[in-house]
Amino acid sequence: MGAMELLDRVRLVTPRDDLDAGAIGTIVEVFERPERAYEVEFSDPDGATLALLTLKPDEVRAVED
Repeated sequence: MGAMELLDRVRLVTPRDDLDAGAIGTIVEVFERPERAYEVEFSDPDGATLALLTLKPDEVRAVED
């Protein structure tokens, strides 16, 4: 699989802040410099943002639909 892109759904690999490993989020920004990273929004079932994290590619995995 290639690099993840804007609006891809991803799964958090390890716990961060108040989120458990396995939390599902959406990539809302992709950074290329100084290295590739993703800004990922994690939301509750009602759509309220729980966390907005900048994560390295090895911190998330693509969610297969």
